[in-house]
Amino acid sequence: MVSKQKILIVDDDNNIAELISLYLVKECFETRICNDGESAINAFDSFKPNLVLLDLMLPGIDGYQVCRELRATSQVPIIMLSAKGEVFDKVLGLEMGADDYMEKPFDSKELVARVKAVLRRYKPQAQEQAESDDKVVRYPNLEINMTNYSVTYMGERVDMPPKEMELLYFLAASPNHVFTREQLLDQIWGYEYVGDTRTVDVHIKRLREKINDHDNWRIATIWGIGYKFEVQQ
Repeated sequence: MVSKQKILIVDDDNNIAELISLYLVKECFETRICNDGESAINAFDSFKPNLVLLDLMLPGIDGYQVCRELRATSQVPIIMLSAKGEVFDKVLGLEMGADDYMEKPFDSKELVARVKAVLRRYKPQAQEQAESDDKVVRYPNLEINMTNYSVTYMGERVDMPPKEMELLYFLAASPNHVFTREQLLDQIWGYEYVGDTRTVDVHIKRLREKINDHDNWRIATIWGIGYKFEVQQ
């Protein structure tokens, strides 16, 4: 018997949380509801969800902090839910490690569709290792290891949020290939981004702050198009 996928719903409005749960249960998901950030963090370890639906405006520990706490130990997908619809709020949520961002009020059918889409893209680390024993890219003074989510630069480990690391790996795994910002959004965030493409520029800027250009390679800007990981032939 195939076990049901579990969704942790975190929202201080219990009516909204119950409605979301109703739609997900109809689609054969198992759900658990938490109404504040602290109980969500505690429930995460015991419930072991496959995905978290996370409201940002929570009493006590807000959604951003919950996201940071979960991302410190897990790559389980997170979809943020918020009445804040500004581009800044969406970019901030994605930079903190969210996999998607939905603005309230939302259509319940669209929410279920996004949950399914994110789950299709996500592969637990153990599964990824089974599929690829060596998902590692190496260049002089740089190693990007996606089996254990680590980046080593000049012999020292560099701390990076998951999306920065995934972006760096994606570029470095296809040296000298030019990608548009839209292609990078689609590949790394995995859905049609609602808003502009500045989040890619922000992530590239932060990567460059942590990793300087090397004699043999660099993250190059292709003006008017996008970026590439340029390697000397």
